[in-house]
Order: sequence, then C-alpha cells, then structure tokens
Amino acid sequence: MSSPASSASASRPVLSPAAGHPVPSASASRSVPSPAALSVTELTVRYPGPAGPVLAVDRVTLTIEPGGALVLVGESGSGKTTAARTVLGLPGHGAEVTGRVQLDGTDLRPLDERALSRIRGRRIGYVPQDPTGSLDPLRRIGSQLAEVLLRHGIATGRRAARAAVPGLLERAGIDEPDRIARSYPHELSGGLRQRAAIALAVSCAPGLLVADEPTTALDAVVRSQILDLFASLRAVHGIALLMVTHDLTAARRIGGQVAVMHGGRIVESGDAEQVLSRPRHPYAAELVAAGEGGHR
Repeated sequence: MSSPASSASASRPVLSPAAGHPVPSASASRSVPSPAALSVTELTVRYPGPAGPVLAVDRVTLTIEPGGALVLVGESGSGKTTAARTVLGLPGHGAEVTGRVQLDGTDLRPLDERALSRIRGRRIGYVPQDPTGSLDPLRRIGSQLAEVLLRHGIATGRRAARAAVPGLLERAGIDEPDRIARSYPHELSGGLRQRAAIALAVSCAPGLLVADEPTTALDAVVRSQILDLFASLRAVHGIALLMVTHDLTAARRIGGQVAVMHGGRIVESGDAEQVLSRPRHPYAAELVAAGEGGHR
C-alpha cells in the first residue's frame, strides 16, 4: 500500500482548470450547468417502529435558488440527513414519504428508481460524509470518473472519457491530476479522497449538489479548502448547494441560507448571518450558544 498523498502538496482550494488537460466539450456536456432550483414542499418522512410509525421529517419546506446555497444545521437525529437523502430519492428501507420535491420544476417524487438514477449524477450530485461511500476501493480514481461520464452519456467513447478526467480533477482543486487519476482511493489522504468524491459528484455538471457532512472527518486546513471549493463551484459553475452539517462555522462560511432543524422540523430559517448571529427560536439560540460547530 502506498502512503497517503499529502493534500497540501497535491491539492489547492480553488477551482482553476489548468491548460493542457481537456474537459468534456460543449457538444458532449454543459460546461456551465443550466439553472436548477430545488423546491421542497411539506416533505414528511416516517419509518416503521415497534410502537407505530416514527416521524423523522415533519412537513419540511425549503427553496434553493439557482446557484444559491442552503445549509441544514441541527443536532444528531434532528432529521437533516434524512431530509437531504429523501431529496435524492434515497430515504431508506420502509420509509413512507409524502410531500413534493421539485428540481428545476420537475417533480421527483412520482419517478421510479430507474428515472431517479438517471437524475442522480447527471442533474444532482451527491457528496457523502465518508468519501469511501462513493469511491470504489478496487478501481483507480480515473477509471471511476470515466465510467460516470460514459454512463450518463457525457463522453461519447472511452478515449474521450479518459481524456476528460484530468480536467475534472483540476476542477475539484487537485494538482497532479494524472497521478491522482492513476491512484486507488486508499493511496490518497482524506482530503484528496474527499476532493475525488466531489469531482465524481460534479463530473456531469449537475445543477444541484447535495453534500452530507462533507468536512466532518477533515482537519482544519483541509476543511477550509473544501469549503472554498464549494464556493468556487457555485461562483464559477452556478451549481446550487444543499449542505448538511452540525458545524456552524462551516455553515457561516458557506453563506446563503441556513435552516435549523430540531425534532424533524425546520424551527428557524433565513439568511445565514442573521440566523447564526441573531437567532430568534429558543432552540436555534441554544444551538448557537453551545457552539455546535466542531464540538459534537
């Protein structure tokens, strides 16, 4: 096993494709994604329990404008991850879901799994808390990226898909993209694995990126770089962001809108600076005062 690569020497915080590495052409993909606002209305999720249905998400309503950001914050068990995964069409086994989830005006709730799987990756990217959840440990990073481009019809052949890989890694702030493309996930540092997972999630230029606790396992320097990367994805490529975190510092860095969840409900929402500096709801005030970011 090779020693993990240093994230400081093999990555940078800002999207900046370097010259010399092709990315998918305009005829094969959208270099700038078309706007895709997310609208969630009265989303409710229940799971079967020994004493009857357990309410995990209770009538959640939220909106993300094209290129905007909304961060769901709250303690463990507040329902924030369940809400985000339900947006992806992945609420979990046995879930009873009601409400509406619209992506760029398309209602996702009535769609079957085959249709949803086409949307995931192509129109919605997903970054899990643990990047190993989206990276195949037995395949090189470049091979996995090329496969996604082929699966969603972004590249027209294997040669074109392979040629696009270095540019996609550079978009995720990775230096030495050729070396990283030849690497297996276990040969990379945690920060580089997370960047590779982000490259995978945005490889098809989705309009929306869903990130579930993407900085939890990272050190402070790499965490800051990943947050800068999300800012670049929004500013440069117009990708909207739905992020789940209990790290209030990260939520403040992302900016945009913040929604505080407690007991499956959104108890307060609004501009990030307003909510995190002058919370009105008692639970939101308690969360801010306790300094939930980085301490749970």
